[in-house]
Amino acid sequence: MFTGIIEGLGRIAMVRSSGKGKRLAIDADFILDGTGIGDSIAVSGACLTVVEIDKSRFEIDVSPETLEKTTFGNAGTGDRINIERALRLSDRLDGHLVSGHIEGLGTIARKKMDGNTVLISVGVPAALSRYIIKKGSVAVDGVSLTVNECDEGSFEVSIIPHTGKLTTMGFKEKGAFVNIETDLIGKYIERFMGSRLNVENDKASKSSIDMQFLAKTGFI
Repeated sequence: MFTGIIEGLGRIAMVRSSGKGKRLAIDADFILDGTGIGDSIAVSGACLTVVEIDKSRFEIDVSPETLEKTTFGNAGTGDRINIERALRLSDRLDGHLVSGHIEGLGTIARKKMDGNTVLISVGVPAALSRYIIKKGSVAVDGVSLTVNECDEGSFEVSIIPHTGKLTTMGFKEKGAFVNIETDLIGKYIERFMGSRLNVENDKASKSSIDMQFLAKTGFI
């Protein structure tokens, strides 16, 4: 589990095919003290497992599913990425609950200055936009952001100078793809409500009036 508060940037140092997946080596801009093999790291929002580590360099295996759903499908040597290590239960939750399970890709549709912030509009599929609400939270390349405005196919966020300096959101340009994870709470609520509705429909169906009921009560 993560918070969407990025610790720092890194750079992809190596990309190697591994069956249908890929092995990536990443050089972090900071020393990964306390991180070991088997630990989870969110790399531009995707929860991945450390398989090799040496000070600030670590390696990860990326599955075919992750390659299909994320920007890692087109990752190349030299690409800059966001890094966040897993949340400790004793940590402050400064962003929002982020699982690191990317649901799909968004596209930066517009960037414009607004005072000391940059407004970024991100286009997303309708299947994702249904879980994005005004003033709700969304993770873009792993960065926890507050939604300013949204509609069926896009949403807008503000990037303050600190976030722009510390993450890839500061230099990604119009047309760039980004990893999207919507707020998991909304998805769970939808699932629970859907299950409840199905149960209620089943009960209603079983107790509905049918021909046997009408004959028994003398209506036919």
